[in-house]
Amino acid sequence: MITRTVSKNPRTTRGDLVNDLQRAGTKVTNATISNTLRRQGLKSCSARRVPLLKPVHVQARLKFAREHLDDPEEDWENVIWSDETKIELFGKNSTRRVWRRKNAELHPKNTIPTVKHGGGNIMLWGCFSAKGPGRLICVKERMNGAMYREILSDNLLPSARALKMKRGWVFQHDNDAKHTARATKEWHRKKHFKVLEWPSQSPDLNPIENLWRELKVRVAQRQPQNITALEEICMEEWAKIPES
Repeated sequence: MITRTVSKNPRTTRGDLVNDLQRAGTKVTNATISNTLRRQGLKSCSARRVPLLKPVHVQARLKFAREHLDDPEEDWENVIWSDETKIELFGKNSTRRVWRRKNAELHPKNTIPTVKHGGGNIMLWGCFSAKGPGRLICVKERMNGAMYREILSDNLLPSARALKMKRGWVFQHDNDAKHTARATKEWHRKKHFKVLEWPSQSPDLNPIENLWRELKVRVAQRQPQNITALEEICMEEWAKIPES
């Protein structure tokens, strides 16, 4: 019954199972539940966050995968990937573990300082290719289409030159309204940019997400104490990320 229940609903808790069995006349402990499921190869894990996909999104992703299934590795090496991300002060989204003695949980060495509402954050735009990271900038104001095109003009082209991209390199960005606006598409056309057609709701397909994760881990380790330090550390750690 235990294995059958969690197979139907993986979000069932040990407490739910204990109560269900108790109502059925069987008394078990949480440890018994865990051991039983572990013997069946099941263990408790954090649920992964994934994009909410409607049928139209699924079909678009499948179409994208089929179209690029046989692309040679060199083609992907000629892509510049881009995205925006938010980094919060005091590592609100990060988790750390410490070794401590009993009743020492509030000792300063064993805590991570936080403030109400996370202490602020910064928005970053960055890009990279197989040859390494391109430019990273802090977006100071609410981004609109005009600002986005200015960012591309000031940072994407210099990044392509610095990365020594081959002629005909391809640019990737998602389907944010600022990215797909008519004026932005016209800007791409005038610059003779080749833009990778991208399926909606697909951040998990963008390898820059791995780069953002690497940056956030590095920044959290340095524990910036204010927004100015957060921005400086982001730039320093981005520059240190090796091509590999």
